[in-house]
Amino acid sequence: MLNAFFGLFSHDLGIDLGTANTLIHVKSKGILIREPSVIAIHKKSKKVLAIGEEAKKMIGRTPASIVAIQPLTAGVISDFDSTEKMLKYYIEKVHQSSSKLPNVPRPRVVIGIPSSVTEVEEKAVIDAAKSAGARKAYLIEEPMAAAIGAGLDVLAPRGSLIVDIGGGTTEIAIISLGGIVNNMSLKVAGYEFDQAIADYIRYNFNLLIGAKTAEDVKIKMTDLSVVAKNVKSIKGKDSVNALSGESIDNIVIRGRNLKTGLPEEIKIDSNDITEALKRPVQIIIDGIKDVIENTAPELVSDVIKSGVVLAGGGALLKGLPELMSSQLNAPVSIAKDPLTCVVRGCVVVLEDKSLMEKVAK
Repeated sequence: MLNAFFGLFSHDLGIDLGTANTLIHVKSKGILIREPSVIAIHKKSKKVLAIGEEAKKMIGRTPASIVAIQPLTAGVISDFDSTEKMLKYYIEKVHQSSSKLPNVPRPRVVIGIPSSVTEVEEKAVIDAAKSAGARKAYLIEEPMAAAIGAGLDVLAPRGSLIVDIGGGTTEIAIISLGGIVNNMSLKVAGYEFDQAIADYIRYNFNLLIGAKTAEDVKIKMTDLSVVAKNVKSIKGKDSVNALSGESIDNIVIRGRNLKTGLPEEIKIDSNDITEALKRPVQIIIDGIKDVIENTAPELVSDVIKSGVVLAGGGALLKGLPELMSSQLNAPVSIAKDPLTCVVRGCVVVLEDKSLMEKVAK
C-alpha cells in the first residue's frame, strides 16, 4: 500500500554513481542531474557547503576549516556519510516541482556499480540510497548497464563486448543471453590518465601541475589515431613500445617549478601526451585481450563480427578506437553519448520488470 502511494508522488530514478560524476535519469523526464561526485563540508560543524560543480571548484583551494572530497573511490563508497548527503541532495533536487501535487522523495532507484564490488560494498550502496530517501534500491553491474544504454541486445544468444572507461574503473565484459559471460574490472581509467600526465610533466619538465590542468591537457591534446598505424604488426606486451607518433600540436601549461618553487609555463606537444598515456592505455588494451582469450571461441567469433563498443568518458579520447582496433583485430566503435550509457541503461532496466529480473543483482 505504501509503495503504491509513494509511487504516485515520487519519480523513479536511474543513478550512475561514478567516481568522477553522478548522473541521475528521471523516468520519462531524462537526465536532470549531471554533476561531479564532490562534496564540500565544514570540518567542525559537518555542515554541507557545496555539492557537485561548486564543490569541485573548491578542490585544492579550501582553508583548513573546509574539506572538499570525492566520497567514492574506484566506483565504491569510501565515505558513507558524504555519499548519503550527496545522494539525498540530488534526490530532493529532482523532486523539486512547481506542481500543486506533492512530490514525496521516496523513489525506486537502479544504481550502476562496478562488477568487482564485494557484498559489503554492495550493501553500502543500497544503505546509502535508502538513507538518502529511496524506498527501493536495485543494483546492476556497470558493464551490463552500459551495454543496455548503448543499445546492445543483451538478451540475444550472441556475444557483445562492452568496454566502459569511467573515472575510477574500466569495466570490460562479454555479455550473452542476459548475463556477463566473462569480465574484468581495472582500476585504470580517467583519473589514472590524468595522474600519468601529471607524473610525466613532473618527471620530464620539473613542473608540478594540478589534477584539473592534467585533465584539460588530456581532453585537448590526446590523439592516439596517429600511432594506430604503428602497432598493427605488434603483438603482446611489446606493443606498448609502439605507442609513439609524430607531434600534431602543442599547448602552453602553467604550474610550479620544482627546483625554484616559482610559477613557470612550458610548451608541450601531443607526442608528450601520447608518451604519458602509453602505460595506462596499454593496460586497458591488454585487459581486453585477456578477456577475449578466456572466452569461448563461439562468442569470440561474435565479437569479431559485431566489434567492441566503448562507453564512458574515456571513450572520447581521440584516436582510441583506431588504436584499439589495430591491436585487437576487430572493429571498435563508440556508443552514442558514451558518458550517459550507464544511467540510460539503469532507466531501461527500471522500466522493464522482466529485464530487471534477469540483469539486476
